[in-house]
Amino acid sequence: MTCPMMRDGNHNRQFPACDRGTARVSLTLVLAALVAGCASDGRYPSLALRDAERAEGSFEPVTTDIQAPRPAPLATAAENRLGGLVATARESHAAFRAAVPSARRAVAAGANGGVTSDAWAAAQVALADLDSKRSATSVPLGDLDILYVDSTLAFQEIEQVAQARDIVIALVAEEDRILQELRARIRL
Repeated sequence: MTCPMMRDGNHNRQFPACDRGTARVSLTLVLAALVAGCASDGRYPSLALRDAERAEGSFEPVTTDIQAPRPAPLATAAENRLGGLVATARESHAAFRAAVPSARRAVAAGANGGVTSDAWAAAQVALADLDSKRSATSVPLGDLDILYVDSTLAFQEIEQVAQARDIVIALVAEEDRILQELRARIRL
């Protein structure tokens, strides 16, 4: 099917003069020819189980005597560092515990005063001092966390590091409970 050519009056160019109906009919015929090429004669492969796909007999797992590799012992430098980190955490925890009675007194005095009172300000200073001591206890915990990760990645035994971490975590948790208790007694 061809479309007659028309001339443009101004520039003397030629272009097809097909209308939309003719274009639609042409497109429909082209698409019909493509779809007809995809049609089949109705012989599809069967989806039934083939003989080769049937399981015959039973499968027994293969047993081996291969043992999983054991982690290497903790490095001597890391092992020596553990004791120092726990000792540092215990020292700062002892300083925290020593500061708690005076902080309790300051919080008790400041709880009744207003936010602008000297007693309230003294209580806030005492709480800040306890926060500082708590931070000193948590610094070794950060170092223990790094040591734990490094030992894990180096496939070394981590039991000693985990025990040291648990000790320091318990100290920090106790300090957190005391700080939370004291902050609950004084209004901000």
